[in-house]
Amino acid sequence: MNIEFLRSLIANNGYEVILSGVSSAFLAQVVKFVLFTVRSKKVNFKIFTTTGGMPSSHSAGVMALSTAAGLIDGFDSTLFAVSLGFSMIIMYDAAGLRRAAGKTAACLNRMMEDFYYHDLQSVGGKLKELLGHTPLEVFVGAIFGIVYAYLFHQFIIG
Repeated sequence: MNIEFLRSLIANNGYEVILSGVSSAFLAQVVKFVLFTVRSKKVNFKIFTTTGGMPSSHSAGVMALSTAAGLIDGFDSTLFAVSLGFSMIIMYDAAGLRRAAGKTAACLNRMMEDFYYHDLQSVGGKLKELLGHTPLEVFVGAIFGIVYAYLFHQFIIG
């Protein structure tokens, strides 16, 4: 298979939209892994499966989906409006609800350490604290997804 044949299968349809969203989220996780490795000078492959951190891969993925839908069907289409609404809910959840849950987990962990004298294993271990994102992480992820979807679309249409 040559590249032109693959482009013809993917360009301007649902395959482009889903590939744009999934690959954008994956690439955001790669960026997150690289940033973590450079900052901490440690390699931690668990970063690929964790939530939270810069940039938000959820935001990148959903905004790439919305942007690709807008580029293909028009930014005045019902599909774009629905996908953008979906994206806003995901990003609000990432910066709001999941971030608040992470702060609650941090507080509970401190309380449990004090109550169980630093023996958290006796009550099942520590709760995961890095669940959500700061507004900046969500914003950067959204911009990443928009730019990625535009560049992906330009590459696909040749």
